[in-house]
Amino acid sequence: MTTSMQGRVLIVAGSDSGGGAGIQADIKSVTAMGGFAMTAVTAITVQNTLGVHGIHEVPVEIVRAQMKAVLEDIGADAVKTGMLHSAAMVEAVAAELGDHAEVPFLIVDPVMVAKGGASLLEGPAVAALKEVLIPLATLVTPNVPEAEVLTGRTIMDIDGQKAAADALLGLGCDAVLVKGGHLEGATLFDVLATQETMQTFSSPRIETRHTHGTGCTLASAIAVLLAQGFELSLAVETARDYVHEAIRTAPGFGQGNGPLNFLAAFGDGEEPSRH
Repeated sequence: MTTSMQGRVLIVAGSDSGGGAGIQADIKSVTAMGGFAMTAVTAITVQNTLGVHGIHEVPVEIVRAQMKAVLEDIGADAVKTGMLHSAAMVEAVAAELGDHAEVPFLIVDPVMVAKGGASLLEGPAVAALKEVLIPLATLVTPNVPEAEVLTGRTIMDIDGQKAAADALLGLGCDAVLVKGGHLEGATLFDVLATQETMQTFSSPRIETRHTHGTGCTLASAIAVLLAQGFELSLAVETARDYVHEAIRTAPGFGQGNGPLNFLAAFGDGEEPSRH
């Protein structure tokens, strides 16, 4: 895919030593979509396709300093957050974003649990997400378990996704994408809701264990597309197509939940309209 505007994306998230999720997935997907990736590392994880084996959180003042250094010099067309781990980290990131209100887009991926089951978000951080970060967001991208935690609702089907999306809009964000990959069925549904509209996207489920980092990849792809001027619905559709192809052509690395093919081609090679 080629783009006429590169798009600067600051990623505030944790590092995945296995290269399939987190900062590494974010950098790869932003780069593959033609954008320029910058980072503020929130945590260093000891991780591979079999799971998370250790977490070392970066001091909050260092995370804020990374964000400040990037935003005051290079600037950003979008900011994407991933693993924030603690309430103090969520509050620090929100505070730094508040000092840089000129950033046009904030995509919040409320990362809570790794594919292998390890917790990546402490309990008190959920309240902080809801109170100080989600209200700043252009788009929040929870999967079903994350949406259940954030809303206190049980989600069994697409109607449940829609109800959760509506509840999350009540927290003050501009839009919500409730991803349905954790639900049963041969077809995967994602629900995109704004204050004005609700739209459903669908795609055939690919039966594979190579889905590590799909949430990070999708959110980062949407972030860079928004940064490049794509309208929200088209950014989501284009990013979903990219991730679907990246899963379909995954390289098969690792003994567990393997990474995607971040260089996956998609579509007919022509640049979609941004509006």
